[in-house]
Amino acid sequence: MKNNNNLSFWNIDKIKVYLERLEELSPAELHALKNDKRKGVQKLLSRYLRRREEALAAKKHLHTMMMMEEAVQKKGYRWIAGVDEAGRGPLAGPVVAAAVILQPGEESLWEEINDSKQLSPAKREKLYRVITSRAAAFAVGVVNAALIDQINIYRASLEAMSLAVRQLWPQPDYVLSDAFTLPGLDIPQAAVKHGDALCLSIAAASIVAKVTRDRIMESYDRDYPGYGFARHKGYPTPEHKAAINELGFSPIHRRTFKYDGQGEEINS
Repeated sequence: MKNNNNLSFWNIDKIKVYLERLEELSPAELHALKNDKRKGVQKLLSRYLRRREEALAAKKHLHTMMMMEEAVQKKGYRWIAGVDEAGRGPLAGPVVAAAVILQPGEESLWEEINDSKQLSPAKREKLYRVITSRAAAFAVGVVNAALIDQINIYRASLEAMSLAVRQLWPQPDYVLSDAFTLPGLDIPQAAVKHGDALCLSIAAASIVAKVTRDRIMESYDRDYPGYGFARHKGYPTPEHKAAINELGFSPIHRRTFKYDGQGEEINS
């Protein structure tokens, strides 16, 4: 190998730029860097190897998350929708569902997708923008607190999920939903237990549903100040329960939740 192509003869800044742009070191390059005695080079190599391991882990995670869609595709289905909801547990606000059909052939976009509960708010917002701009289709279904009180939260969740699917265009020819079989859909479907952690399109739907609902609750915080909706999103935190004791119910509270005198939920 000529000296000008041997990383051992490069200065640290040049090596840094090279490694930042490189996806894979050749065996000779890796050997040269491992045997380089400069501490700065060893730090750069360690950073590169850690980044490569993270990239490989992301690809493995994506492959695992796509297995369910790939199995359905092998049966001849093309437009596969993942469906999930957010907001079953809160004391206030709507239950929101999303349905997402990911664009075939753009798998590199989806490596960071995961169950929304495992992601930071900033990462959810980032992925929400990617999903809603690059998915083949997405839609949301919203069922408000008043209807939740009329039909119960379980049926309201199913209604929100079914509504999201019905609003998709193109319509899916197969539906993968998180945990529940959706009534009233004349579409082949499968309920996947813990689907938001196991299935890519369901995880994508969980992100869209969560971000959409969080934004709704932040807007309600402006309409009904004092409850802290922007912070707890309607979930039964001590802050929220104290606000109910002080202010009473707002128009967006679910009245079928029962409380004792300390604002504790005792049944629903």
